[in-house]
Amino acid sequence: MEAPDFTLPASNGENVALSQFRGKYVVLYFYPKDMTPGCTTESCDFRDHHEVFEELGAVVIGISPDSIVRHKKFIEKHRLPFLLLADEKQDVAKAYDVWKLKKNFGKEYMGIERSTFLIDPNGQIVKEWRKVKVNGHVEEVLNALKEAVGSNK
Repeated sequence: MEAPDFTLPASNGENVALSQFRGKYVVLYFYPKDMTPGCTTESCDFRDHHEVFEELGAVVIGISPDSIVRHKKFIEKHRLPFLLLADEKQDVAKAYDVWKLKKNFGKEYMGIERSTFLIDPNGQIVKEWRKVKVNGHVEEVLNALKEAVGSNK
C-alpha cells in the first residue's frame, strides 16, 4: 500500500514532505502528546537506537498534534536527534487512520492512536503497528527494518 504523502511544519523550521525521503526507509511514528510518560519513553527509545536506524538507511520521523514550539521544547529536553512534525489539524493522522475515538476514565475524546509505519524507499508501507505498546516497540521496528533491508539487497 502506498503511504499517503503529506507536508507538515517540522521542528527544524521547515515544511517537510514525506516524498522528500524517497530512496530511504522511513519510520513514521504517531504519538499522542509531547512530554507525557509513554510518548517520552517511546521517543527516547527511538533516540537511543537512532544510530542503528541511520546505519540501515532509515529516517525516523515523529508526528503528533502538538505545536512546533512544544516540539522544540520536547526535543531540547530529551536531546531527540530526529524531526518532529506538527499535525495540528490532524489531517495526516486522519490520512493514516490513527485519529480515533479514545476513552479514558469514563471520558470520550478524539486523539492519536499510537502507531508506527515502516515505509520503503519507493513510498510503500511495508509494515504497520497500531495500538502500540511502548515497551519493546522500537526493537520490533528495528527488526522489521533489518528484515526489509536484508530482503532488498
